[in-house]
Amino acid sequence: MPDETSAPVPGRGGQARRNDALILEAAREVFLSDPKAPVAAVAEQAGVGISALYRRYPSKEDLLRRLCRDGLRRFIAEAEAAAAEPDAWRALTSFLERVVDADVHSLTVHLAGTFTPTPEMHDDSRRAGALAAGLAERAQAAGSLRRDVVPADLDLVLEGCAAIRVPDPARTRELRRRYLGLLLDGLAANDAAPRPPLPGPAPGAELNWRWQLA
Repeated sequence: MPDETSAPVPGRGGQARRNDALILEAAREVFLSDPKAPVAAVAEQAGVGISALYRRYPSKEDLLRRLCRDGLRRFIAEAEAAAAEPDAWRALTSFLERVVDADVHSLTVHLAGTFTPTPEMHDDSRRAGALAAGLAERAQAAGSLRRDVVPADLDLVLEGCAAIRVPDPARTRELRRRYLGLLLDGLAANDAAPRPPLPGPAPGAELNWRWQLA
């Protein structure tokens, strides 16, 4: 997904972009650590004045929405890129690997229910779900993904990987990739050694409970 701050812009416009990048990076770090943290903590972490932050994001909800919107769009971009992969299993696994590396689902785990999503975000969410479901269905049609796996299972796999966090970011990435590898072994179809059916009903719309405002 294109980075809004990638092209240098002179003058005040360039400074505004740099401030925005600092604010978003700081907000992600602050709110993933403590979703109840005040906006002032983000300004302090970013090294910008509180007035500069409020000019860009008039409320904490606006900032949270922007973080989650960007996460959704990264998810969509990775799913669309994976769809071009000719091998169905590689398309699915590379998509999951890139989403885990991007840490998209940490936002869902930590920030769901802390703000009101916009209609645009609901549209993006439906688009993201449809793309992920398409990758799963394609892998099942190719015989590489277990037949009893549903798209919501992939959400829980991603959330489980996002829950892994240690102080060292590089080690966090290694551990997440390690356990994603273990989970992918469980998702893969194995005609040579058929597995028993997965226990319990598959997850569904019940996962949406977290988006209800606290």
